[in-house]
Amino acid sequence: QLQLVESGGGLVQPGGSLRLSCTVSGSTLDRYAIAWFRQTPGKEREGVSYIMSTDGTTDYGDAVKGRFTISRDHAKNTVYLQMNNLKPEDTGDYICAYVFSPGRDFPYNWHTQRQYDYWGQGTQVTVSS
Repeated sequence: QLQLVESGGGLVQPGGSLRLSCTVSGSTLDRYAIAWFRQTPGKEREGVSYIMSTDGTTDYGDAVKGRFTISRDHAKNTVYLQMNNLKPEDTGDYICAYVFSPGRDFPYNWHTQRQYDYWGQGTQVTVSS
């Protein structure tokens, strides 16, 4: 059984930065992926970014490309999401998710939520002046 715990959310002004953390506890496999999703009121949950455990391959949603960076620290079992140049539309609940041994369609389908085995509780990000 795994647990994912997010942290780092808060209130920030437009143009500001935040770094979110997703810490995984429990036994992990060698091949897995961790993704960040976000939930905004009135909108469907959307994929923000993912990172592979094996080679560090990443991808980003179109709305955040060039502004957000995902990274990992194996020693700390933590994945980070560095968010720069934040906009009000980035406001939402940011949730990390974990998938064991992603299928052969991965990473082309990394946005597909039903494949993820474990989810965190989320951390709230509010971008407002």
